[in-house]
Amino acid sequence: MQALTFHSPYNIIYTSTSRPTLCSPTDAIVRIRFAGLCGSDLHIYRGTEPGPDRGTVMGHEFVGVVAEVGSKVVGIQVGDRVGGAFTTCCGKCYYCTHSLSSRCINGLLLGYVSSTVGLHGTQCEYVLIPNASSSLFTCPPSVSDIETLLLGDVLTTGYHCALNGIENVHGLRKAPMDEEAAPAKQNRKADLVVLILGCGPVGLMAVVSALYLGIGKVIAADAVEERVQMARTYGAEGVRPDAVREAVSNCTDGRGADVILEAVGSNSALTLALELVRPGGVISSVGVNNSDTFPFSPTSAYNKNVTFKTGRCPVMSLLPQVMPLVLSKKYDLEKIVTHRMKLSDGNKAYEIFDKKTDACIKVVFEVGVEE
Repeated sequence: MQALTFHSPYNIIYTSTSRPTLCSPTDAIVRIRFAGLCGSDLHIYRGTEPGPDRGTVMGHEFVGVVAEVGSKVVGIQVGDRVGGAFTTCCGKCYYCTHSLSSRCINGLLLGYVSSTVGLHGTQCEYVLIPNASSSLFTCPPSVSDIETLLLGDVLTTGYHCALNGIENVHGLRKAPMDEEAAPAKQNRKADLVVLILGCGPVGLMAVVSALYLGIGKVIAADAVEERVQMARTYGAEGVRPDAVREAVSNCTDGRGADVILEAVGSNSALTLALELVRPGGVISSVGVNNSDTFPFSPTSAYNKNVTFKTGRCPVMSLLPQVMPLVLSKKYDLEKIVTHRMKLSDGNKAYEIFDKKTDACIKVVFEVGVEE
C-alpha cells in the first residue's frame, strides 16, 4: 500500500509499505477514505518531539471503511464506515471506565512507533486498529466523512478544552437556585468571557464548542488573519495578538477573562494566558508543548487563585457529549478544511501547513474516496 512515512525532520516520504494484517482477535483493519494532517504531526515533522522510528507511517486522524475484523470484535462489522480516536483504548481498565480513555493502560497513539513498539498511522491506505470495539465509532448517515474525521481528534479536543475551562471557573452557577438564598452572586455561562489563544483547527473547534456550550462572549486571537476571520464566521470576536489585551479589558471592566483556552502549545501563550485570566479563572491548555520548563511559578498561579487544566483529550469518553453538537448542524465544521490533497502531495501538504501559507488552516488527504 502507499503511505506517508517519517524518515527525519522535514523529510516525509511517500512510499510503498506493507499492508497491515490482523495480529489479535480484537483488531480491525480500516481502509482509509480521508486522513487528516494534525498540528501534533508537525511536532514530529519539525523534530521537536523525539522519535519516531524511520519508516513510521504518519498521522492519527481518519475516516474509513472496515475491511477486516478479528473474531472477538463486537459492534463493528466489515463494511461499516468508522472514525476512531487518535489513541486506542481497551474500554475495560480503570481509566477507560472513569471517563479518561486517553490514559488507557493498554492504549497506543496512532502514528508513533519507537524502537519497533507502537502503532503506524493513518496517512496511508489501510490502518490496523487494536481494541477495535472500543477504539472505533460509527456515525449516522447525516454525519459526513469530514465531520467523522474531526470527531476523532480536533473537534473533540476543542470541546474538551472548552469544557475543562468552563466547568471549573470560580463562581459559575452549576444549578438553578433561589437568588435570595444564594450565598454570593454567581455567573451563568452566558455571563462568562472566554478567550481562545490560537485559531488553528483545535482552537477554532474550541470557539465552536464554547459557543455551543452557552458562552455569551468569545474572543479568539491569532497572528494569521485568515484564521482570525474564520473565528469571526463562527461568532467569535476575532483579534490579532496586538489587540487581545484591549479586547479582554474592554469586555471585563479590566478584570481579565473568566476562562482562557490555550491551543497554541508554547510557553509564550501560557504566559499571556496567566496575564489575561482573572483571579478565580481557569486556564485550559490542550496545545502540545514540548518545552522542558513551565512558564510561570506556583506562586504566580496561587496569587490569582487560578485553576490550570491540561492533558490529552479522552475522545471515546467524550464522544456522547460531542455528537449532539455535530448532529445539530448549527455550525459548518467542514469549512476549516481549506485543502484537500493526495497522499502523493504529502511533502507539499506538510510544508504549507507548517508555514501557514496559501491561507492553510487544515489539510485532509483524499485516499480511498473514489472506491
